[in-house]
Amino acid sequence: MPGPRLTEEDRRRIAAWLDEGLGYAEIGRRLGRPTSTISREVARNAASGTYLADHAQEAAGHRARRRRPARGARGVDADGRAEAVRDFVDEFASLLAATGMPRMTARVFVSLLTADARGLTSADLVGLLQVSPASVSKAIAYLETMELVVRGADFGGRRERYVIDDEVWLRAWQTDTGAHGEIATATRRGIEIFGAESVAGGRLERMGLFFARLSEQMSGSTLADPVVEDALTVLAALVDAARPLTTGALSAALGWSTDRTQRALAALHDQPAIADPLALRTAAPDTYTIAARPDRLGPEQREALHRVSPCRSAR
Repeated sequence: MPGPRLTEEDRRRIAAWLDEGLGYAEIGRRLGRPTSTISREVARNAASGTYLADHAQEAAGHRARRRRPARGARGVDADGRAEAVRDFVDEFASLLAATGMPRMTARVFVSLLTADARGLTSADLVGLLQVSPASVSKAIAYLETMELVVRGADFGGRRERYVIDDEVWLRAWQTDTGAHGEIATATRRGIEIFGAESVAGGRLERMGLFFARLSEQMSGSTLADPVVEDALTVLAALVDAARPLTTGALSAALGWSTDRTQRALAALHDQPAIADPLALRTAAPDTYTIAARPDRLGPEQREALHRVSPCRSAR
C-alpha cells in the first residue's frame, strides 16, 4: 500500500531542495520517500516547468475532492487499492520510459498489462489515465507497431478492446533477435568498406561480435529442450573421445538411433551458442570433432598459446 500523502510542508521542502539543485533521489532520501514519489509529484504539479509548493498543494486538494468519497470499510479498501494501482502504473511506466519508451505509451502499456483478460477500451484508458483520446490513440498506434497489443471486439458494444496476449513477450524476443542479427550482418558489410585494419573496421568488428553472440543466445533453445540436452551429450562425447567421430560411431557409443544423433548434431550446427565456447567442426564427410570458437581467442592469444611448452608429468 502507498505511504502517507505528501503534506504541505513536504511540498515546501521539495520546492526548496529543487531550487538548491538536489536530485529526486536525494530529496526522496531526505523525506523518506521513494524516488518515484518525488518524480511523480513534480511531474504532476510543475507549472510552466517550475514546481511551486502552493500550486502543488492546491492541485493535490483539487484531485482529492474529485475522488469518490469512501463509503464504509469496503469503500476505504477500494479507494486504497485504486490509489495503489495508480501509483504502480506511474512507477512502472517511469521505469519503461527510462528504457526509451515514450512516457504516455508506457502508461497505456502498463494499464493494459494490469487489466483483466478482457482488456480495456480507448474510453477506459482515457478515464483511467485522465488524458485525451488523441493521446491514447497515439500510444496504441505505437504499441501496435511494436506488436505489443492486440485489438479485439468489445462484446455487446461497438468499441474495440485492446489486449496484451500471452505471446507478446515471445514476439518481442523474436523481434529483438532478428534486429540483433541484422546489425551483426551490417557490421560485416561495414568492415569490407572501411577495412578490417582501420579504426572504424575494428570498432565494427567488436560491435558485430557482440550482437552476433547476443543474437545466438536469444535465438537458441532453452537447456530444457530434449534436443539441446542431446546436443550437449554429443559435445561431451566428442570432447571425451579427443578425436573425430562419425555419426555411426557416436550413435553406437551413446546407444542412440542414428536419427537422434543427427538431430543433436544439427542442433550444434544450427545453434552455435549451445556449444559456446566450443564449436562443432566437420573433419571429413560425416565425421565430426570439436574445436574452440575462433572468435573467443585473438590472433596474439593463439600464437602465445602455441608457444607455451606442454606441461611435463611429475616423476
